[in-house]
Amino acid sequence: MSTMDLFRSIAEEKIQEAIRRGEFDNLPGKGKPLPPDELDKVPEELRIGYKLLKNAGFLPEEMQLRKEMLTLNDLLAACRDEGERARLQRELSMKRLRYEMLMADRGWGQSGAFRKYEEKIQRKMLD
Repeated sequence: MSTMDLFRSIAEEKIQEAIRRGEFDNLPGKGKPLPPDELDKVPEELRIGYKLLKNAGFLPEEMQLRKEMLTLNDLLAACRDEGERARLQRELSMKRLRYEMLMADRGWGQSGAFRKYEEKIQRKMLD
């Protein structure tokens, strides 16, 4: 039995126990569709890891770098001082290099799951 199957089995057992005790009888929103899951588009094999990191308030280094790169891009777009623009561009280049090194070290460029999800990550960060 895989770890995912074990977690599902335990969760299903706990849910069935709660149903028998009537714990779901008067919940708000009963009979209405559930709100969309923010991890719905994340490949299944990455969901638990992302959920754990999010619940712990931890942002992986590559995600922190992406946020910083977006911020630097925004600052560059608004910057009118050439000296400051050059400094921001150097900082952005360093962050891009670090990001690319992380991706290569982790082999994520070859991961089909990550490639599919990478564009969604970028869109989410821009929202």
